[in-house]
Amino acid sequence: MSTCTSSAMAVASPATDTPRAISMHPNDNVAIVANLGGLAAGAQLPNGPQLRERVPQGHKVALTDIAEGAEVRRYNVTIGYANRDLPAGSWVNENVLTMPAARGLDDLPMATHTPAALPPLEGYTFEGYRNADGTVGTRNLLAISTTVQCVAGVVEHALQRIRAELLPRYPNVDGVVVLEHGYGCGVAIDAPDAIVPIRTLRNISRNPNFGGEVMIVSLGCEKLQPERLMPANSIPIQADGSMSQGLDVMRLQDDEHVGFQAMIDAILAQAVPHLERLNQRRRETCPASDLVVGVQCGGSDAFSGVTANPTVGFCADLLVRAGATIMFSETTEVRDSVEQLTKRAESVEVAESIVHEMAWYDAYLQRGQADRSANTSPGNKKGGLSNIVEKAMGSVIKSGTAAINGVLSPGESLRDRGIKKGLVYAATPASDFICGALQLAAGMNLHIFTTGRGTPYGLAEVPVVKVATRSDLARRWHDLMDVNAGRIADGEMTIEELGWEMFHLLLDVASGRKQTWAERWKLHNALVLFNPGPVT
Repeated sequence: MSTCTSSAMAVASPATDTPRAISMHPNDNVAIVANLGGLAAGAQLPNGPQLRERVPQGHKVALTDIAEGAEVRRYNVTIGYANRDLPAGSWVNENVLTMPAARGLDDLPMATHTPAALPPLEGYTFEGYRNADGTVGTRNLLAISTTVQCVAGVVEHALQRIRAELLPRYPNVDGVVVLEHGYGCGVAIDAPDAIVPIRTLRNISRNPNFGGEVMIVSLGCEKLQPERLMPANSIPIQADGSMSQGLDVMRLQDDEHVGFQAMIDAILAQAVPHLERLNQRRRETCPASDLVVGVQCGGSDAFSGVTANPTVGFCADLLVRAGATIMFSETTEVRDSVEQLTKRAESVEVAESIVHEMAWYDAYLQRGQADRSANTSPGNKKGGLSNIVEKAMGSVIKSGTAAINGVLSPGESLRDRGIKKGLVYAATPASDFICGALQLAAGMNLHIFTTGRGTPYGLAEVPVVKVATRSDLARRWHDLMDVNAGRIADGEMTIEELGWEMFHLLLDVASGRKQTWAERWKLHNALVLFNPGPVT
């Protein structure tokens, strides 16, 4: 796959009434239609064929005659084989393609094309909350951890009272979030893979945006006891720099809680010392190297790999140059680009870790007899993505061009592996909500999310910068999308220009100078945990 830059795309005139098509590499024999509403049969592409049939926006048109059985190439990669003759000007979609087999995990290039270090980018800062353990938060939040879904209703009631009655007394606290989930009981708690959801919850509780404050609400009888969720050696240093004297746990089943209101009052009383410590914190100037940025895409379309994801990739390179940590994920969406990942690894050991995570997930999917092709959703296909191979090529561009210098297993944090800076592959499923939860556990303090079809996805725990792949989506969802990458396809900006704009926006959001739309509307999804083990 070639690196997508502004010069790598062939884009016709941005005039809306002129047929426009975008190709990613000179060797491609298909291009995607850029015009809003698509193009009708008979439309003449500049320097290309006349369309033989209507082709929707984002869908592929054959630039040359493609014989049955021949390769269909996009991103200079074989994304499929024609299952019938496709004359130039034909609509190329999932129905006329046979998907290639998945690349095997043997005989991969291992750290054979490690990119040279990118030139440093110095002098960029943001205003953040420095924690006693050296991490930095972009928000100052009280997080209430829960051990089991049974307490969710009670904690939600307490949350409303905390916001109404307590938060006004602590103006330096940005908010209160509940780490609610569906785990904790009715599960095989000692199964080998149970460590994944348990360490995920533990590490989310230690996210930099929570200032080291750990407050737990438990039912009392659940399998995931508080001490198992948060062993003594995992309790972080508190917001005022002091060591915790032990877990701060409120158990609903304890005898002293007589009635529902007593439970609520106890949770409010439990919250006060945490809020007091958090309220003492102030933003301070921090280098951009203290950012930990997770990148993800959801509701993707064919423009994702043309506009939004290449912009994120360029911005990722800027962040790596500034010394920050960037995490890309979504195992099933980059599995078909595994060769590109292993050869970019900083070392053979890192490449082997990538292969290990891919093999682990292959085995997980095989146990469930999951169909590899099912990753490409109906919405992805409606947006022009024919199969997971094509989707993978557009997804991996979010990682930029830097060497991959670390790998995390699901639920692990950067501190677990001793990874400090650079480009990291954090293995996660492709589900938006599970990926977000696992990147939170890894330690991200800022999130970038690209979408072509549109989704109101958000996280309560970190700011989420939403990037639209198309100008039509940015126009219709003008108060949900923070960045319009469709300006690239419209010919108004280059990837480099928008990448720099995004970089500066991230510094502003991290500093609290700007709020994302998801923050303004308080849009967020519940945490969804990855539980690969059996249930009982």
